[in-house]
Amino acid sequence: MRSILSIIALFSCCTLAAQEYIPTYGREPMRGELLVYPTAREAAEADGSDNKYFTRLTEWTQKGNSFTTDFTVPFAWANRQVLLRIGWASADYEIRINGETAAYNSDCNAPGEFNLTRQAKEGRNTLEVILSSPSKVARLESWKNDAAPAIGEAWVMSQPTLRVRDILTKTWRSTEEGDNVMAEVGLVVKSEALNPRTSRVHYELLSPAGKTSATGYKDIKLNMRGEDTLRFLARIPDSLLWSPEKTARFTLRVKTQHEGRYMEYIEVPLGFRTVEVQNGQLAVNGTPVTLRTREVPAHASADEIAALRGQGYNTLKLLPGPVSPTLYGTCDTLGMYVIVQAPIDTRSSGESRRIGGNPSNAPEWLGAYVERTADSYHASKRHPSVIAFSLATQSANGINLYESYLDMKKSGDPRPFIYPDAAGEWNSDKLEMQ
Repeated sequence: MRSILSIIALFSCCTLAAQEYIPTYGREPMRGELLVYPTAREAAEADGSDNKYFTRLTEWTQKGNSFTTDFTVPFAWANRQVLLRIGWASADYEIRINGETAAYNSDCNAPGEFNLTRQAKEGRNTLEVILSSPSKVARLESWKNDAAPAIGEAWVMSQPTLRVRDILTKTWRSTEEGDNVMAEVGLVVKSEALNPRTSRVHYELLSPAGKTSATGYKDIKLNMRGEDTLRFLARIPDSLLWSPEKTARFTLRVKTQHEGRYMEYIEVPLGFRTVEVQNGQLAVNGTPVTLRTREVPAHASADEIAALRGQGYNTLKLLPGPVSPTLYGTCDTLGMYVIVQAPIDTRSSGESRRIGGNPSNAPEWLGAYVERTADSYHASKRHPSVIAFSLATQSANGINLYESYLDMKKSGDPRPFIYPDAAGEWNSDKLEMQ
C-alpha cells in the first residue's frame, strides 16, 4: 500500500512539474500589426501580399504538436533584421530555427513577434513551432476544451537596423483649440546596432479627404540597441473625429532614411477621438455614451458584427481567446465600440484564495497575469473602436489581478481598465454598461 501511495505521489509531482509556468523569453515587445514595404507605392496599396521584405508562411508540416516549415532569407535582407510573427497558437510554444531554440511564448493567444536575426542565415532556413503538451498555462484558459494543436497565420518580415517598432496615438481637447482637438502621434524607433546610429524619419498625416494635416521629418540618434519615441502634433477638427456615427480615419505615412537611402515605408490608418469616464459614465468626444453591450467570441466575423449593430448593440465585449486579425479593423470601419478581454479565465480552479486555490492569488503566476493583460492592451491600443480593457473573467481575485491593474494604470491611458468580477474591490474602474 505504501508503495502504491508513493507511486501516486511521484506521478502527481511529475504532473505538476510538467505544467509549471515558464516565463516568455526571446519575444519582441507587443505591438499592433505593422507591415513594412520597400516602396511608397506598395505601402499605399497595402494589400498584404508578399513583397521584397515580407513573406507569408503557408506550407506547414505537422507531426503531433510540432509544426515545421522553411523560409528564405534573401541577400536583400543583409544588414537588416529578420522578424517572425505568429498570430496565435492553441498552446504555449517554443520556436526553433535550424534546430536551435530561439524563443518561447507563454501567451499563445496574442500575436507573437520574434527577432531571428542571430539564428537565421542567408538562404534557406527551417522553422519549427513546438506546442506544449500538456499546456503549461492551462489553468489560465478554462474556456478551452482539449483543442487540437493549431497555429494561426504567420509571416517573416525584414526591417532595417534602425526601425519603427510601434506607433502610438493620443488625443485630448484644449480650451484654447475651440472646435479642434490636439492629436499626438508617437513613432517608437528602435536600433539594433552595436554602435550609435543616426537616421531620419519622415512622416505625413493625411485627412480622410487626403489633405495634409501634418508633415515633416526628424533626425534621431540612438546609442547601442537604444529606443526612443518621436512625436508630432496635429489639430483635428471635431467634424473629423472618429465616432460610431462617422468613422473618420486618417492615413499615416512613414519612411525611414539612412545615409541618403530610404529603408522602409509604412502606411497605417489612424482614428482620433477623446475618451473620458466620470462616475462610471463614458463620454466619447465629450458626449455621454450608453454602452449597449453584447459578449461575442473574439473571432466574430464582419457579418456577425454588422448584424449586432443592426440589432441596436453598439459595444462588443470580447470573450477570452485569440482575436481575429480583422476584428478591430472591422469595428473601426463599422463604428462598433470594443471592450478588449485579456485571455485569463481560471474558473476551473475554483474561488479559493488559499494556497493551491485559484492562481489569481498565487504569486508564482504573477508574471503570466501581467504579461497577458499588457499584451491585450498593446496589441489593440491603436484602434479608435477600443474604449476599455478587461483584465480577466471568472477568475476570483487576488494579488495578480491587483498588480495587473496597477501595471495597466501606469500607461496613463484614459480608457477604463475593468474586472467585472472584482466584487467591489478597488482593482476595477467603474464603467456603466447595459
